[in-house]
Amino acid sequence: MQTRNIIKFFVAVVIILAAFFTLVFPPTKSMRQGTVLPFAVVKPFPDSIKQGLDLQGGTHIVLEAEDSPGAPVTEDSLKRAVSIIERRINEMGLTEPLVQQEGAKRIIVELPGEKNPEKAIETIGKTAVMEFKDENGDTHLTGKDLKTAKEEIDNGHKNVVAIEFTDEGAKKFADLTGANVGHHIAILLDGKVLTNPVVNEPITGGKAVITGSKTLEEAKNLAVLLRSGALPVKLKVMEVRTIGPSLGQDSKMKSEKAFAIGIILIMIFLIAVYRIAGIVANLALLVYVVILLGLLKYLDATLTLPGIAGIILSMGFAVDANILIFERFKEEVLIGKSLRSSMEAGFKRAFSTILDANVSVMIAAIVLMVMGSGTVKGFAVNLALGIIVSMFTAIVISRSLLTWFINTGLVSNPRWYGLNRPVPEHLKKGGRK
Repeated sequence: MQTRNIIKFFVAVVIILAAFFTLVFPPTKSMRQGTVLPFAVVKPFPDSIKQGLDLQGGTHIVLEAEDSPGAPVTEDSLKRAVSIIERRINEMGLTEPLVQQEGAKRIIVELPGEKNPEKAIETIGKTAVMEFKDENGDTHLTGKDLKTAKEEIDNGHKNVVAIEFTDEGAKKFADLTGANVGHHIAILLDGKVLTNPVVNEPITGGKAVITGSKTLEEAKNLAVLLRSGALPVKLKVMEVRTIGPSLGQDSKMKSEKAFAIGIILIMIFLIAVYRIAGIVANLALLVYVVILLGLLKYLDATLTLPGIAGIILSMGFAVDANILIFERFKEEVLIGKSLRSSMEAGFKRAFSTILDANVSVMIAAIVLMVMGSGTVKGFAVNLALGIIVSMFTAIVISRSLLTWFINTGLVSNPRWYGLNRPVPEHLKKGGRK
């Protein structure tokens, strides 16, 4: 029985340590080649976890919606504008963009890693109202009649945008081209003529091409605008800020330092006060970090500075739960119970207190998630995840590890479990069950 528990305990310790150092301190190429010391390249926040604008740098844009004739700013129009901007950015291939409404008329756009704000503004800020007009200036089709648009290189090696109409749009286009053989049909975007070809014959297939793009990239940007649809309101650029990689890297390094110092100080405190029980709590804390970072990676979450603050704060709750358990454990020892019985009673009696405390914090986190936005929501999400994981590690991991260690019989003196008062006589004689 003792041998089995010794094996279980030390195997669990090896697995926990291996998982922690593999995920939190992944070896770099230089480490594997032995060219640098391991402590010089540790990365508490792995690069495999996506990082926000404040960590890796990028572009921050503030847009404000303006009323215009026929297009007043409403709650619905602003929400549609946010959705269209998101589609445009996603099709541009920008990584981990953040698009959110702020107030009644503003839209915040954050583009991590984007170093060319002019290009982004040109794409996301265009109203993109497309019109097909005859020589009299009458509009017969709009962008609403389009089904899709895609950039291509035609047989003449020209950059074009191939467009396809909806069923209703195809009928309108056939009627328009049929009635204007030998005449010009202008295709305009935001009032600017893209192309003005002469119709040679009716086009009945519901497909056409837009010429005039100088490069394939220009054709691609036009296709993105057409696919995403027209903005329902006019947007004005109010602010553009480019965060350089040095600022983002500095923020990241400070966050990593705070994370590492926080863990080290907590571990030292737990070992100094609770000794072996503190070591068990530290192992549970490592499991907490592994699970939390693993969840962030699995959920494809973007790590930001407020999110890191939520993680560090939730670490405090993880430690708090263990402290409550260990204090109840010592109280049970003092009333005459054995180490194993005291440990079981300590976990059971502390559970209701831990649950109440964590539920209270969870309620606050949920309120922040529902009512907050942007960085506040990121902080709340990480805090909520941390609370859930801390409950699991305190109630399941700490309990299992401590049970296995006590059952090994390697250490039976209560002083090694944080009891600083004189050892009760019943334990000196072996104690009672």
